Amino acid sequence: MPLPGEASQYKMAPENRIEDLKRINLSKKNARKAAVMALFYPTASQNTNLLLILRKTYKGVHSNQVGFPGGKAEKSDDGLLTTALRETYEEVGVQPKDVTLVKEISEIFIPPSNFIVQPYIGLYKNPKPFIKQESEVELILEVPLLDFLDESKIVSKKMTTSYAVATEVPAFKLNGYIVWGATAMMLNEIKELLKQVL
Repeated sequence: MPLPGEASQYKMAPENRIEDLKRINLSKKNARKAAVMALFYPTASQNTNLLLILRKTYKGVHSNQVGFPGGKAEKSDDGLLTTALRETYEEVGVQPKDVTLVKEISEIFIPPSNFIVQPYIGLYKNPKPFIKQESEVELILEVPLLDFLDESKIVSKKMTTSYAVATEVPAFKLNGYIVWGATAMMLNEIKELLKQVL
């Protein structure tokens, strides 16, 4: 199935961020590589959840933000899928062998942190209780798929970001948390893919 790509990502990006992304020549940025995992899993009642995490407060551009499990590539990683699986294990305790890869989706460049992030969609068919990494993860968010697909969960919020003060940003409101920026852009591509098959 073809990916919706940038067109779907840009629907959840502030206007000034879109212009920045279009102007940037990635080959000149020496961007660092990272990977994340969008993990779907069944609940005890046979519904489907999506796993997100709230990051700890720290000195960095992604402090106290909701995102996917994942992080930067290490030299020892055998490719970016390995990065995503390793980080998912470290942050929420899901063994790589228990994740079935569904698809990789469109990579996204994050200017404030100078990362190119490769997202993957995975299935965790026989979930065990999650184990959060105390040093990096503040909270594990288990988002019902039906909430994620609900159009009323898309909102507009004024946020102070690394590139603008009190700027209006499109966002998802999931489990009471505002999910915006690169995570929202990746989520929107996943949402549009799901809506093609559901």
